[in-house]
Amino acid sequence: MSRQSVIQILLIAATMAVAWRLLAGSGQRSQAVRRLGLLALAALAIYSIIDPSKTWTRLAAFLGVGRGADLILYGLVVAFFGFVVTTFKRFRQMELRYTRLARRIALDEAPRVSDVFPSAAHAPASDPKGTNAD
Repeated sequence: MSRQSVIQILLIAATMAVAWRLLAGSGQRSQAVRRLGLLALAALAIYSIIDPSKTWTRLAAFLGVGRGADLILYGLVVAFFGFVVTTFKRFRQMELRYTRLARRIALDEAPRVSDVFPSAAHAPASDPKGTNAD
């Protein structure tokens, strides 16, 4: 297996992980994983600021990518895809929450039938088929 195949497999796996995130639920475990990922990214960023040539160029050469800049670009594409997925999920949950809230408010503020039609509260129920059982 060539080094280029390794990076392709890693990128495909990362993309599939982000896609799986779209389908998976969100809870404390996924929040913990995100926090650990953020800490790892921060550590890598600090190390790459200290010595960028050792960090990205060597890692790119190890993975079979031509340059460190290309590796950064690939990583940013996967990160952006992850951002889009999590933003989509967050907005979808917010839309559902607003829809439920709007329905609840509409039901709470709707006038009762007996307030609008006082005689309807005491009238016998009508037969929906129009036939009378008498």
